[in-house]
Amino acid sequence: MLTLVLIGTFTSCNVVKRVGENQFLLTDAAIEIDGKKTNREEINNLLYQRRNTRVLGVPLRLHIYNLARPNRDSLFEAWLDKNPKKRARMNRRYSKKQVDKLKESALGFNNWLKNTGEPPTIIDSVRTNKSVQNLKDYYFINGWFDREVSYKLDTVANKRAKLTYSVAPGEPYFIDSVSVNIASNLIDSLYTLSKDKSLIKSGQQFKVLDFEKERERLNDDFRNLGVFHFSEDYIEFENDTIGKNKKVDVAVQIKNRIIRNEDSTARVPFKMYNIRDVNIITDDAFENRGKTFSDSISYENYKIWSYGKMRYKAKALTDAILISKGKIFRDIDRTYTFRYLNELQTFKYPNIEYVENEEDTTLTANIYLSPRKKFGLGFDFNISQSNIQTVGLSFSTSLLTRNVFRGAETLEISAIGSIGASKDGSENDQQFFDINEIGANLRLTIPRFFFPINTEKIIPKYMSPSSRVSLGFTSQANIGLDKQTVNGILNYRWYPSQSVTNGLDLFSAQYVRNLNPGNYFSVYQNSFNRLEDIAVDVYNTPSEFIETVNGEDQLIQDSADEFIDLVLADSGFETSNPDDYQQVNNINERKERLTENNLIFATNFSYSKDKRENVFDEDFSIFRFKVEFAGNLLSTISKLIGEQQNSDDKYELFNVAFSQYAKTEFDYIKHWDLGRQNVFAFRSFFGIAIPYGNSTSIPFAKSFFAGGTNDNRAWTAYNLGPGSSDSNDEFNEANLKLALSMEYRFNLFGRMNGALFVDAGNIWNVLDDVETPGASFDGFGSLKDIAVGSGFGMRYDFGFFVLRGDIGFKTYDPSYQLGNRWFNEFNFANAVYNVGINYPF
Repeated sequence: MLTLVLIGTFTSCNVVKRVGENQFLLTDAAIEIDGKKTNREEINNLLYQRRNTRVLGVPLRLHIYNLARPNRDSLFEAWLDKNPKKRARMNRRYSKKQVDKLKESALGFNNWLKNTGEPPTIIDSVRTNKSVQNLKDYYFINGWFDREVSYKLDTVANKRAKLTYSVAPGEPYFIDSVSVNIASNLIDSLYTLSKDKSLIKSGQQFKVLDFEKERERLNDDFRNLGVFHFSEDYIEFENDTIGKNKKVDVAVQIKNRIIRNEDSTARVPFKMYNIRDVNIITDDAFENRGKTFSDSISYENYKIWSYGKMRYKAKALTDAILISKGKIFRDIDRTYTFRYLNELQTFKYPNIEYVENEEDTTLTANIYLSPRKKFGLGFDFNISQSNIQTVGLSFSTSLLTRNVFRGAETLEISAIGSIGASKDGSENDQQFFDINEIGANLRLTIPRFFFPINTEKIIPKYMSPSSRVSLGFTSQANIGLDKQTVNGILNYRWYPSQSVTNGLDLFSAQYVRNLNPGNYFSVYQNSFNRLEDIAVDVYNTPSEFIETVNGEDQLIQDSADEFIDLVLADSGFETSNPDDYQQVNNINERKERLTENNLIFATNFSYSKDKRENVFDEDFSIFRFKVEFAGNLLSTISKLIGEQQNSDDKYELFNVAFSQYAKTEFDYIKHWDLGRQNVFAFRSFFGIAIPYGNSTSIPFAKSFFAGGTNDNRAWTAYNLGPGSSDSNDEFNEANLKLALSMEYRFNLFGRMNGALFVDAGNIWNVLDDVETPGASFDGFGSLKDIAVGSGFGMRYDFGFFVLRGDIGFKTYDPSYQLGNRWFNEFNFANAVYNVGINYPF
């Protein structure tokens, strides 16, 4: 209701309030191509003037701007002097300093309105003609040389007008012949080697962008084939259309190198350069310049220098250097070296210089490294609140040690400790801070593959290979089932290209021990309530399992396990009440699965391709893939050595049945930049984990859940699914997940942005031991159980992070019966209010 009132208020305001006489407010700017209107943002962005931005059809920022007073300074002074005695009276009552502060406050709010708002877009003939020229230039550089552009201004109301730009492109021009004129024999031969990769080919439409990319391609090719002095300036294109019928003859011209002396210039053929020497200075600093080196090492054709004592092993440095003695000059080697050295996190941004040796065509590469501080200390403190605690305090600290073994390794030791007041504990006379968690983690990063055999032929140095060994431990008290977790990982990472990252967890072990499984029904109250309903209202429960509280019969929580055993052993109850019997069985199976200890020995591979060019890029895609296998090696060894299985026909290690499964995930994100801070974002996710062999279900830590601030925002985390089951469990999870999200993002004013979104997806059980009705994926027919949520959000961009608030409404809820799933709880009372940091995808 408030939103409608605000919209009505702004709509009724006079949008031409700040439009002068003989001026027109631009209400629309359209572009017609051969008489048809185009909505292509690439074309519309060529206009110098666009109508004021709108939110739900209302020029909100224009209305905010109109609220500001144009001459607030003089108006305030006039207000003070309206009554001759007012200024003196206010100065006497508040002091002159306070009156000046009042003026600053008034001016400050007025300036805020101006800066937050958007001034009216007044039609300007100069900018209109610039827009016409932009359109002409755009069509010209894309091959429409005979284009014609005009515009028409139509008044639509008082001080309002619209502009229509008319474009008649004509017929495009195509490339006919491509000839080459290269002065240097070396460049001519190198050009011939890559001629098939040329971006300028006969028969394609003329586009200036293709010529720019071809110039970049040739420059990169030549500079990566030893031509040290080459640059894009030596490449020219001559285009001839005389006597041609919509055709262009292209001549590629590459001239000789220019050498400039004090009073003359000369052109000489290009030459190929080789690397004569590579010098590595390990402790470059301003205060060291001019000093003599005190230590040096010669290692595999590298010369390593130090002003002080040598602090690094030679191989650790040379592994990160792609520039090698005796090889031809390649610009890409410098790029790879920069990246690899930065990956070490041991040096500040390195400096690489090439010095030309006058006596021959060789270069000396000097690599200057400036070490970072050996130690780094970090602290973090958080205050939190959740559904299990009224308040929580956490503290973490980390110590980073660089070059720990003189091989550019980094060792990070971190610890975390937290205390909290549980909601149950705070209601009783127990200790207030009754929740605690402690943990420690150790991670060693090695800037090469830690492997017994040489892998350089498979994964060369330019891919910046690295290894990570980590060990971790956490222990919880009065949190759920009071878990203790121990994990260890041996991870390898490398970068085949600038956009691709590969990761391999060769060994990933995790042991989860539940210290208090008897607390299950205290944590999972909904399961206990369903069990209690059967015990009190359906089953002929023995009196020792029941207690009377305030006149009502209740199941004694400590007797819940005995009651389950009693029901499951009752074949008569199974026959007479099959649904209730099955529900008790499902509760028991879930309890057994969530309270069992987990031992996971896994190997996984991940692939990521991120096409973002920088943090400001809003037109990109990201694809992620991961596959994981667990328990195969242990299962094979157990069979080979004849290991005995337990009562559940499972092999054990350290008295714990190890998990065996296969899991894979696919994640795709795409952003489209629509211009003027408008972005359309899309995400799709598919994941499945299949238990087999030694497992009939997936460990809780490896399963999927739905809902939450970064998933389907109309449901809270763990509250959606599985499937169409109307589950009341506190933590709903399954082993198959499908998720889709679409979001339209737009700017409201200043740093405040808005969003409209639709989320769809669900989780299901498949190929496991769960038999809950509606929870299993039974084929494409189960896709009817995809939940749909929609809503809107507000985001404030602080620069280094984005604070996000989203409101999600249940649009299609599969927990309802078919035919009655749309808009059942589509209201603010049943909406989910999400608060998050940064964007969901």
